[in-house]
Amino acid sequence: MRIAHISDLHCGSIYHIPSLAMRVVDELNELAPDVVVVTGDLSDMGFRQEFKAAQRLITRIECANKLVLPGNHDARNVGEEHFIELFGDLDSEMSIGGTRLIGLDSTEPDLDHGRIGRQRCHALVEQFADPDEFKVVAMHHHLVPVPGTGRERNIIYDAGDVLRTLASCGTDLVLCGHKHVPNVWRLEDMLIVNAGTACSHRLRGKVRPSYNILEIFADGRVRVTQKQPFGEAEVVADFRDIHRHQCRWVPTADFDVAEEVEP
Repeated sequence: MRIAHISDLHCGSIYHIPSLAMRVVDELNELAPDVVVVTGDLSDMGFRQEFKAAQRLITRIECANKLVLPGNHDARNVGEEHFIELFGDLDSEMSIGGTRLIGLDSTEPDLDHGRIGRQRCHALVEQFADPDEFKVVAMHHHLVPVPGTGRERNIIYDAGDVLRTLASCGTDLVLCGHKHVPNVWRLEDMLIVNAGTACSHRLRGKVRPSYNILEIFADGRVRVTQKQPFGEAEVVADFRDIHRHQCRWVPTADFDVAEEVEP
């Protein structure tokens, strides 16, 4: 399975770059992924016209399976009403070819911080009951701290409880957005992948607009590629069989598989 992971479009912002947005759409249509995951901040201030612009962009992506989530900017000014009308439920779920994807709304109205909550943690246990499925969770806010993003307030408030739930459910992959800094963490048997902003110049340091392409292989291997609009694709992580503790991440771009080490 191939998943395209884009985030933080910020339609309506002075930093939103329409040419980059159109290029991302064209590149995704050429890539033809099985699923497109959009982890929030479609708008800048939660206004209807901003959501409409985001809807036009996302509708142009020629993929039948789209999982779209709100971000903290979308929760401003009662923006969730527009989100629900134009994109559907704040939480979402789909199952494709042995892979189950759960989208969780981590936003709080008019606040920048995020939270998942006990009720949805309990629901995840039931949703991920099948041990044979590859399990993917998507949310807007950071699940763990990401370098170059400031204080740890960027993570969801109940990150510890959520991590415990995800680990106990055997979650394989977590997709996040929020602070416009791409990053990959491995936490035990779980891979946590953050996407940068796909089409905004609201950036930190030398980070450039980008999105992620994730390839999930039948043997459990997961390869993460970072792509800049108009730029080259770069493999940033490659894990073989993330269910096994004898797998080690080699964080370089010039390799084909992860190294195997003795258990």
